[in-house]
Amino acid sequence: MARQGGQRDPAWRERRRSGEDKKKTRGRWGHTYAAVDLGTNNCRLLVARPTRDGFRVIDAFSRIVRLGEGVDRSGRLSPEAMERTITALKVCAAKMRRRGVTRARNVATAACRRASNCNEFLARVEHQTGLRLEIISPGEEANLAVTGCRPLLDRQSRHALVFDIGGGSTELIWVAHDQLRGAEPIAATSLPHGVVTLTEQYDGRELSPTVYEELVARICDELHPFEQAQQISRHIDGSAVQMIGTSGTVTTLSGVHLDLAKYDRQRVDGLWLSFVDALAVSRRLRDMSLEQRARHPCIGRDRADLVVAGCAILEAICRTWPVGRLRVGDRGLREGLLVSQMQAEDRGPPQQAAGS
Repeated sequence: MARQGGQRDPAWRERRRSGEDKKKTRGRWGHTYAAVDLGTNNCRLLVARPTRDGFRVIDAFSRIVRLGEGVDRSGRLSPEAMERTITALKVCAAKMRRRGVTRARNVATAACRRASNCNEFLARVEHQTGLRLEIISPGEEANLAVTGCRPLLDRQSRHALVFDIGGGSTELIWVAHDQLRGAEPIAATSLPHGVVTLTEQYDGRELSPTVYEELVARICDELHPFEQAQQISRHIDGSAVQMIGTSGTVTTLSGVHLDLAKYDRQRVDGLWLSFVDALAVSRRLRDMSLEQRARHPCIGRDRADLVVAGCAILEAICRTWPVGRLRVGDRGLREGLLVSQMQAEDRGPPQQAAGS
């Protein structure tokens, strides 16, 4: 290496700097990414830039829109629900433009899978917001949730059961896990029940202990075929199976359990929650009035009527697979979308541009 007066050749410094700059523009590094997750109940956005150990979130948005309100009865998205959702998606689109997003994936799940007028809705969204939504299958939804939750996996556990209690469906994924191959989904199932659909069926504002127990037993019956097919209970021994819950239900229960004055993601994401504590909070919420739940800082008026249905689904999962504790994930589908986009960029060729 040529030196001048004991110093490195300035040309060498320039070549090194140029090489580093080129590296930063290859693969994932030259882009800002966005992920929109439009569910039955929520519209969520994450905007992120890649880092050496994953990504850094630079903007986010979440709004309860209840897109799937009434779909279980009518089979259609209502005009009011579509209007609420498009208003939220306009906010997402504006944030994406402001942050200079160059890669995006925008997905819709259960409500759009079921609604007979979904194509009309998707066309309106693209026309009014510029965002092109794609409807993903329950299987892809499950796999993306696992991808988003990988950082929460315990290295000592040989299997994981990951679940996502959504607004219109509940996804469960049975995962093989080892330190060499990482996490590999073995099987998944999707129950056609979420907090919105069950609340509409059972009037979740006030559920008596008897009706609540009937609901839990019904969900247990519907989980049984998945247990029979995968024989998950046979693996529950010590720490052989880890359970991860990623949904508004488990994050809400965690906030209530921690007695937070307001919801704090830093304290909830990654929390280990025992079944004893989870079920105690579930019963407590079940026995509250709608107004009492609405006043709780970790629930609020938008979730007050939905959370008890989610508690019933969670209790059914805990009864079916008595692992003893679960790890709470305030992450999932959106994070999986971001990670998968970055991995695709590393492999090439380029993906569609933002909003397409």
